[in-house]
Amino acid sequence: MGRRVSIRRRPAARWLVVAALACLPGHAEPNLDRVEATARHQYGESVAQRVHVWREMLAQAGTQPEDTQLRTVNRFFNRSIQFSDDAIVWRQKDYWATPLELFAKGAGDCEDFVIAKYLSLRLLGVADEKLRLIYVRAKIGGPQSSLSQAHMVLGYFPTPTAEPLVLDNLVGEILPAAQRPDLFPIFSFNSSGLWVRGDTRPKAGSVERLSRWRDLLSRLTAEGFEP
Repeated sequence: MGRRVSIRRRPAARWLVVAALACLPGHAEPNLDRVEATARHQYGESVAQRVHVWREMLAQAGTQPEDTQLRTVNRFFNRSIQFSDDAIVWRQKDYWATPLELFAKGAGDCEDFVIAKYLSLRLLGVADEKLRLIYVRAKIGGPQSSLSQAHMVLGYFPTPTAEPLVLDNLVGEILPAAQRPDLFPIFSFNSSGLWVRGDTRPKAGSVERLSRWRDLLSRLTAEGFEP
């Protein structure tokens, strides 16, 4: 898989994520002018320019068919953002960055890539039921290795029963899941619910115990990701 990915999750966090995703931007048109203005005010012109380039990418992708939009968004973040662990970027074990924060740092971990890609595709009108944030165990050290580590990728399901395409910050090409034997899915989620490996129906989440995601949503709203 290349560079090291390190994430740690408690099982309860799975359910918190599901509930929060129902409130994420993409279900309503955000004020991207405000997002860019916030970037300029808080981080300076260089970060505002990164946001502007992202907006230009979204505008260009808006005229593309959906399969091309996947490649455009995946390529944009994989090329413009450097992978780095939260302990280095944020001096925290676990931090879920907004896209603006991701642009400000210029680096993030696998969750940050997935969140940014998910939000971008939702802004482009890709249906939520086609997208899932997928926790996996990623095999490292070669085909014969027994070592694996936690990782997160974005899955795109053309139809509810289709094999997903995998958008990964460590592998540039978007491939069907069957062509990623290095990934072992544990569970996946979107705003509809959570799927544990083998489930055909999502499990509902609870909004009562949000913590990190509540904080993320608050920051998204403050940055202009609201109607």
